Amino acid sequence: MENKPKTSPKDFFLHILAMVALYVGAGSFVTLIFQYINVIFPDILEKGSYYARSAYNAIRWAISVLMVVFPAYILTSWYLEKSYARNPEKRNLKIRRWILYFTIFAAAIIILADFVALVYNFLGGELTVRFVLKSFTIFAVAGAVFGYYFYDIRKHKTE
Repeated sequence: MENKPKTSPKDFFLHILAMVALYVGAGSFVTLIFQYINVIFPDILEKGSYYARSAYNAIRWAISVLMVVFPAYILTSWYLEKSYARNPEKRNLKIRRWILYFTIFAAAIIILADFVALVYNFLGGELTVRFVLKSFTIFAVAGAVFGYYFYDIRKHKTE
């Protein structure tokens, strides 16, 4: 009988913390880029003091979140990698596999929805520089998350 590692509460919460930090960090990064796009390519119909103030407030929030959450993600991931180096069987923890596959699934859905929105707007003749840049931002962030974790699973042959 194979000796499978058990998920401890510590493992569970570290994995959850890492993924929540990843999701929040990715969302904040996308928000940051979107707001920079809004400032650089303003919508003529929404021009005004309130619009600019709203964009700058969103930029400030996104930077604040990234300054706290991104280091938490890096430290948690570093700690988990150290744990895997000491005990390679931990890479096969059920919680880790579930979270990684869910993350890959979510990233794939986001990429597909992004392409659907791109095609829809193209067919409607509504492609703007702002929209294309925002679409590319979503694709790049979701693609990076998808690629990184897909590579990690293949590299370590997690089943």
